[in-house]
Amino acid sequence: MQLDFQSDKPIFLQIAEQIEDAIFTGAFAEESQIPSTTELSAKFSINPATVLKGMNKLTDEGLIYKKRGLGMFVSQGAAEAIRYKRQQVFFEQYVVTLITEANKLGLSQEELIRLISDNYGGEENGHKK
Repeated sequence: MQLDFQSDKPIFLQIAEQIEDAIFTGAFAEESQIPSTTELSAKFSINPATVLKGMNKLTDEGLIYKKRGLGMFVSQGAAEAIRYKRQQVFFEQYVVTLITEANKLGLSQEELIRLISDNYGGEENGHKK
């Protein structure tokens, strides 16, 4: 994990996003323990309340939970919940914009699908990403 102290994004959100990403990529498996508030605050020399705020965000989303006296653990189904959330964000940020622009350009659905199909897979298909 790395924090960007120069970023406009609050530190607690950076912590939440990085823990979420570690869950999504499998670095923190479901039902496994994640680093404690104390560990993370010491590692980054930040206030434990900041770390806790990030963890509370993930707890509120149901991605992690507390085992009293033991620490914080990854919830069952957390990775799939993150995948679903990211798919929704991807759709809203990219697909809707893509379709809107395709309509402005007068591209049919079939033309848009062909453009995507022809370029999907990046460099494997001879196209640069």
